[in-house]
Amino acid sequence: MSADKNELREDTLTFALDISNLCEDIKGCRSYVDQIVRSSSSIGANLYEARYAQSRADFISKLEIALKECSETEFWLELLHRKGKITDEQFKSLNNKRGTIQRKLIASITTAKKNQGSH
Repeated sequence: MSADKNELREDTLTFALDISNLCEDIKGCRSYVDQIVRSSSSIGANLYEARYAQSRADFISKLEIALKECSETEFWLELLHRKGKITDEQFKSLNNKRGTIQRKLIASITTAKKNQGSH
């Protein structure tokens, strides 16, 4: 397994833990908190699941689902920020981490699609 894939998996795990830890301190907005915990952890879960994809197309599909969950997480972060449940600093830090994961996922999907025809 490449170092890039290991790094992305670690990034998604750390990100999910950061979101989970943050959400332990948020009072109210329980449905929003539950949603962001689910979507942020789903990014990594789909990435881990991609390791055992049944085909290249299945692998790409798992990465695309992870990317969608990453986008959903952006929505919940912004919503919690606008509701005043997380600070500007928390929002910027977590959204930067999320953006890094998003860019890496897009690069991985692009590479996988390029390689799809060669297998």
